[in-house]
Amino acid sequence: MVKDMHMRRETGDNTVVQVSTPSSSNASGAQEELTVVDKAELHLKSESEKNLSGEDDTIWVDFEEGDIRNPVNFSRSKKWSITYLCCFSTVMGSCVASAYNMGFESMIADLNCTEFQATIGLALFALGFGVVPLVTASFSEEFGRQPLYYSAVIGIELMYIMIAEAKNIQTVLIARFLQGSFASTWATMVGGSIADIWPSRERGLPMSLFSFAAVGGVGIGPVCAGWIEMNPRLQWRWIQWIEMIVTALYLILLPVIMTETRSSIILIRIARKMRKETGNNRYRARVELERTKLSTLIYISCTRPIQLLLTEPVVASFSVNSLLWIGFMWGILYCMIESIGLVFKTVHGFNIGQVGTVFVTFIISAFLGVCTNLYQDHLYRKNFATRGPEARLYLACLAAILAPSGMFIYAWSTFSHVPWIALAIGITVFLYATFIIYSAVFTYLADCYGPFASSALAGQSLLRNIAAMAFPLFTQQMFTRLTFKWANTLFGCIACLMMPIPFILFFYGPRIRSKSRFSRMVMMAEQSIGGKA
Repeated sequence: MVKDMHMRRETGDNTVVQVSTPSSSNASGAQEELTVVDKAELHLKSESEKNLSGEDDTIWVDFEEGDIRNPVNFSRSKKWSITYLCCFSTVMGSCVASAYNMGFESMIADLNCTEFQATIGLALFALGFGVVPLVTASFSEEFGRQPLYYSAVIGIELMYIMIAEAKNIQTVLIARFLQGSFASTWATMVGGSIADIWPSRERGLPMSLFSFAAVGGVGIGPVCAGWIEMNPRLQWRWIQWIEMIVTALYLILLPVIMTETRSSIILIRIARKMRKETGNNRYRARVELERTKLSTLIYISCTRPIQLLLTEPVVASFSVNSLLWIGFMWGILYCMIESIGLVFKTVHGFNIGQVGTVFVTFIISAFLGVCTNLYQDHLYRKNFATRGPEARLYLACLAAILAPSGMFIYAWSTFSHVPWIALAIGITVFLYATFIIYSAVFTYLADCYGPFASSALAGQSLLRNIAAMAFPLFTQQMFTRLTFKWANTLFGCIACLMMPIPFILFFYGPRIRSKSRFSRMVMMAEQSIGGKA
């Protein structure tokens, strides 16, 4: 575990750093090679540079080959236990987002508020979900992932109580924003935890399960909440109480199953323990020399996504166009969360329990998406050598065609003489396309931006959730003025305008990426590593 010579490390942001540290008899100094390192984030102090130059006898703490304390060397049973628990938390986070609106009818009567005021709670959840990860990502750098999981679940449990005991709509709205803030941890940290414990070649299935939990969970919440709302003894307050009880199960399992998975934090803890036990302050984890102030990390986390959005052509294609494609799709998804009740109640006379059952379409579409993604992974492995990151976009091109098709089916089935199953089919087709696009965005940007992917994804996620916040606020008014048929037709027509986006990236992606400063750095690093290999 303790190494004095030839240590190779991969940082938490996938930056590869190789350091050859001389022994005390070799005073020639250390050679340090930094591949795609964001120097703005390192801020190495003079003492740190002194240590790296070999002027003192620092004993570097690192994992030995096969060390079971290294998260990638956890047993498979432990890895899957952590993965399942992470996916469970993701399901709960998605349920929190969507189950809320199933209780609108009783909430409006109980709190004497308007439906628009209740809808603001759906929008504020999305706002908290999109903004807060810009800050919490930095806390994981400083404190690790495990404390964030605890703070998230405790915070959400308190928000359940706050909403369930609310005496006015203002209390509900404040709690909904905070709920979204805490729930965002279950979305942002889970992907990182899975990446911590699974090597890239084994990460496909765990990440597919995570994606299924994120989208499928949106359907599970309303399916249950609709029937809770139907019971006059339960209704909207008990939607919160029951969610709190289920989340308490996660809280019980958390200390039993979840351990810290961020390798840099584990090494820091080991080094501290060795210094304490031996009284020798020379034991150091290299990441300790690279740590920056928390305020600096937060500043970088908040500003770099905006920088990438404004200056990077690839992120612009997926994120500024996020409001024009994935953001637009995500906005429609949140519109559906609110509008499915309006459509099925008005057109087919469904009660709230039956309306909730319609959300099974979310689960079906997510399952189909997971199955299809396995084929996309096959296409990626087969064609990566010739297509590069654009090999991630084969099914995204198909999804761009299916998305407006699903919307048109949904739009032109909003008649009482058309069986309700036609509406459900349209929803499923659209959501299936959304799932594919959602997955394509994550994997494609990760390939394009390497160690900067988290910032690129944070920027994309920010715009996506801003769209999710805005769309529900005009859903009811739009359907009232345009009718169900023409409002959804409008969405379908706009989706048609978005169809060229993945095709442009598929055929012209390399040319676009060559104009990206960050993407060029990743491409140069990959070429350098390939040349050395």
